[in-house]
Amino acid sequence: MTTVAVARQREFPALGRETIRRVTWRLMPIVVLGYFCAYLDRTNVGMAAPTMTVDLGFSNAVFGFGAGIFYLGYFLAEIPSNLLLNKIGARIWIARILITWGIISGLTAFVWNDWSFHIIRFLLGVAEAGFFPGMLLYLTWWYPERYSSRMIAILYTAAAGSKIIGPPISGFILWMDGLLGMHGWQWLYLLEGLPAVLTCFVTWWLLTDRPAEADWLRPDQKAWLIGQLDDERREREAQRKYSLRESFTDRKVWLLSLAYHTHSAAGALLMFFMPLIVQRGLGVSTNWIGTVSAIPYVFALVGMLVYSWNSDRTGERVWHTIVGWVLGAAAMAATVLIAPDQPMLMMLALIVATTTNQACAAVFWAIPSALMTGAAAAVSLAMINSIGQLGGWFGPWIYGWIRDVSGSDRVALLCTAPGLIISCFALLGAVNDRWFTRTPAGSSHEQEAMPHAR
Repeated sequence: MTTVAVARQREFPALGRETIRRVTWRLMPIVVLGYFCAYLDRTNVGMAAPTMTVDLGFSNAVFGFGAGIFYLGYFLAEIPSNLLLNKIGARIWIARILITWGIISGLTAFVWNDWSFHIIRFLLGVAEAGFFPGMLLYLTWWYPERYSSRMIAILYTAAAGSKIIGPPISGFILWMDGLLGMHGWQWLYLLEGLPAVLTCFVTWWLLTDRPAEADWLRPDQKAWLIGQLDDERREREAQRKYSLRESFTDRKVWLLSLAYHTHSAAGALLMFFMPLIVQRGLGVSTNWIGTVSAIPYVFALVGMLVYSWNSDRTGERVWHTIVGWVLGAAAMAATVLIAPDQPMLMMLALIVATTTNQACAAVFWAIPSALMTGAAAAVSLAMINSIGQLGGWFGPWIYGWIRDVSGSDRVALLCTAPGLIISCFALLGAVNDRWFTRTPAGSSHEQEAMPHAR
């Protein structure tokens, strides 16, 4: 460890914590608000499903395909979007993403058949592409690696929060059915597209691109933060500096993409079909679907924060993720053994599956976020997320098809559970490399060997 790094480490308990606290209170509310809007616009399609599918005559397979084709648009546009964010800056590009997806989300209110639904969902994915990997890249511009998992978890609180707050709000909006001659699900899309448009202006005014531009930090805070981040960047590049081409071809990136792909399939089907599972499997009335659907995400919110904090505390990433995936697969598979007259056990299985899915996502992203720098990081994060998000298309589609054939939500959950085991093996293959056990800059050799593959 260099003399400079040792000096910065000694300053960390006072200056470092004060700096990170100031950065967090300044930037994370904006980041979380944007991601909350993103997931509000994703989950409302699930809340619209019970009435929308009836009004438009959609089968489970047609709805699942349309809900998931969002991720195809996301996949095609994500890498170009993240490269533009890296070049233009987060403030301008994230504001652009927010306003375009808010408008398109509102237009979903006017679909009239399966093709119009599929097209508008595809365009919504194109509009939103790059937001999440852009935020991951943005966090690497501001936070040392020792904070990565918990900051990603804070970002994910927006997703969990939208699934807690969103369904009850959506359920209330659905009561507007018949107002001005419009269906409740149409009001749902119109009203829930507005927050993204408004957040565009908040982002434009308040987000700061890089620490060097942060006039709201004191000079000593700015110098400390830039020094920490520069040390980590140099250490990563000393281990291996990836070219832009290598970010497309590296074995680890492809295996991490596969791991996230099957993880996303499970998460998306839980998100999109949760209201239908609650309605059909638990016998909940339409007026209570939103409230009951939010229960698993309350547990997920708490579990995710605790799990990511423990990952940062121990420096361990891989086994935190794998254990969570195994528990999630077991919970989904166990639903087939639960009797129809045991709704509490079914809810418990949904809680475990949802909590582990959210918790694993926050810890998982700490691994690729520490892999590359610069444009290569922009591409690798976007590539992992874009390929991973295709699972958000295939998962609901396959689940809907199995559900149509079998007539059972439990059988559909059982058949999709093995995907999480594939995630485990893909992640183990990706981290079978000594690079992932490196010591982060500015940490002690005795306590912070960063045992990602431990």
